[in-house]
Amino acid sequence: MYSVGNRFRISLFGKSHNECIGCIIEGLPKGMEIDFDNIERCMALRKPSDGIGTPRKEADNVIFEEGIIDSKVASDKVLLKIMNTNTRSSSYSGFNITPRPGHADLPALIKFKDFDVSGGAQFSGRMTAPLVATGAIAQQYLKSKGIEMAAYTKQIYDVVDKDEHTFEEISASKGFKTRAVSKELDDKMTQTILDASKEEDSVGGVVRCMVTGLPIGFGGIWFDALDVSIARMMFSIPAVKGVEFGKGFDIASMKGSESNDQYSVKGGKITALSNNMGGVCGGMSDGMPLVFDVAFKPTPSIGKEQKTVNLDKMSEDTLKITGRHDPCIVPRAVSVVEAMTAITLMDQLLTFETK
Repeated sequence: MYSVGNRFRISLFGKSHNECIGCIIEGLPKGMEIDFDNIERCMALRKPSDGIGTPRKEADNVIFEEGIIDSKVASDKVLLKIMNTNTRSSSYSGFNITPRPGHADLPALIKFKDFDVSGGAQFSGRMTAPLVATGAIAQQYLKSKGIEMAAYTKQIYDVVDKDEHTFEEISASKGFKTRAVSKELDDKMTQTILDASKEEDSVGGVVRCMVTGLPIGFGGIWFDALDVSIARMMFSIPAVKGVEFGKGFDIASMKGSESNDQYSVKGGKITALSNNMGGVCGGMSDGMPLVFDVAFKPTPSIGKEQKTVNLDKMSEDTLKITGRHDPCIVPRAVSVVEAMTAITLMDQLLTFETK
């Protein structure tokens, strides 16, 4: 079991090919009514889109084993689980001897005795399913406090959305296969994924997330800073290789006179004339929308022949990966980024805003 959080604590359990996966949630207010429709919507967004996702289909029905009575939180702990009903462990036969490049196989086999690589085990993206369900509950709570978030696909391989979008535009992007903001970009991104799939290859990309409604000073500092906590949660998502806030690495090529978000007063409220910092200063919200990008690597399971090693013979070897895999996981990761953001913000809210 793997846990995170201070006042809003999540404990994740299970493996990709176990009977079930799930989590224990601590910190939900007693009496809070659960919006099951919202959970279902978020879970649906995580499912693969026809044609550009894995053929593996899971119902992903969220089962509340404990803590919910008459649709309301009734105890300090809520236990939810999701059944794994469509597994094919035979597809992973041999990877304990010839580990897959780009996966956790090699370090896990060396680190853990009798590690079973089936489905990627606890390192699989499958483990994000209960986190999306948890995030849906956190989003519901945060919305009641005026805090909302939305993510979209900013980039897939060399197709990049260079426009700045409003929160409303981002929220409306869920109807496209790739979770892009426009039909034109959705078509281009879809074709890019299909082309990679035909070549038995894969592509990665970038998810951008925006949060509105955070008051000035929201969040912790130092090791519990808002951006620190969000980055930690983003890097907990399998396949994430980079996180940047606002202008991110581009800020290194700017001068202070260019990068500083200068302040102004509009309608009796403090605001900024730009948002290069992505809404975070000193680890706390500066009142501007929180904006950050999350980079995902290409799916490592590809049909092209790759070089690896044979752990039994301690010699070089090759492999070709078959089975059911996403040629690009970015569209499905949009809901995961939103969920992990919601979990982080709810913990920050309960930890630092109620003292």
